[in-house]
Amino acid sequence: MIIGAGVMGCACAHRLGEAGFAVTLLEKSLPGAESSAAAAGILGAQSEVSGPGPFFELCLASRQRFREYAQELTALTGVSIGYEDSGVVEVALDPAEGRLSVARAEWMQERGLRVELLDREEARRLEPALTDTMIGASYYPDDHQVDPVALAAALASAADKVGAKFRSAERVRELVFSGNRVTGVMTDGGLLNADRVVVAGGAWSAEIKGVPKLRATVKPMAGQIVQMESRPPLFRHVVYGYKGYVVPRPDGRVVMGSTLEDRGFDKAVTIAGLHRITGMGMEMVPGLQNARFTGAWSGLRPATADGLPLLGASSVEGLYFAAGHYRNGILLTPITALVIRDLLLDKLPEISITPFAP
Repeated sequence: MIIGAGVMGCACAHRLGEAGFAVTLLEKSLPGAESSAAAAGILGAQSEVSGPGPFFELCLASRQRFREYAQELTALTGVSIGYEDSGVVEVALDPAEGRLSVARAEWMQERGLRVELLDREEARRLEPALTDTMIGASYYPDDHQVDPVALAAALASAADKVGAKFRSAERVRELVFSGNRVTGVMTDGGLLNADRVVVAGGAWSAEIKGVPKLRATVKPMAGQIVQMESRPPLFRHVVYGYKGYVVPRPDGRVVMGSTLEDRGFDKAVTIAGLHRITGMGMEMVPGLQNARFTGAWSGLRPATADGLPLLGASSVEGLYFAAGHYRNGILLTPITALVIRDLLLDKLPEISITPFAP
């Protein structure tokens, strides 16, 4: 049984169904309707991770699988997830940002990863839409993007095709135990029995009664996103800065974000948030001032106190976690599903998950 049918829950269901498990997903709303659909879809293993270490390696391992993962999902479901090898250009607008960019590039180059340091002229040759006031940029050619809404739809379809059962509008209130083993869950509709339970409830994971003491609790961090439209597209690369990001879609949509707000489960879109995001976007890509506004939304990132996901078996027998991925949930979808599958098959995962133990 999997609690949560966002990209994490559906991806785990897909892999577990492939492996022969009978899987039921419980979702309080609709599959993929919460944080999964609210994301921008940047596969920023290099551009979004602050330093080396186990989390960085986890992100790289997941990014490495994404192109093949996209092809697999399309072949199985007929749904394209909008995989684009657009690359990420990280813009430095002042000397302090420039020094940070250089330092990040240096340790990544030492790790053997591709990153190019560009001066202003080189950056604008690569992406002419960039502001001419920047001092330079770092180019990450291997950081790509997907469309999160399409990914969520493809994963729900993939889970369905391998036999997973969905129970939407089914809010889980409490875990049920026998001794130190989980035996099911209590929902608004009553008791549901299960041999094993995977908690993949995003920001709501810690709200379930009976969740054991965890390495770090999960809390919601709101993030607002603005969508614009420009036809023909103004630029091709994802543009990343120290105040936010701008993601161009091939059809002319442009997704800009995001704020970081500690306000519980409030998903309001605010005037202050819109002002900050649009100002950031136009500062890096001035031509966006003529783009057409088409919408805005807010999602809840599942954040942990130490910034690391809760991934693996808990202290309770039969209870697993795939939660707390914070800003990297889309990126970490394929590797998370493989880890959960291997654990339930009593196999050692391909990558060490010890630092992420719940």
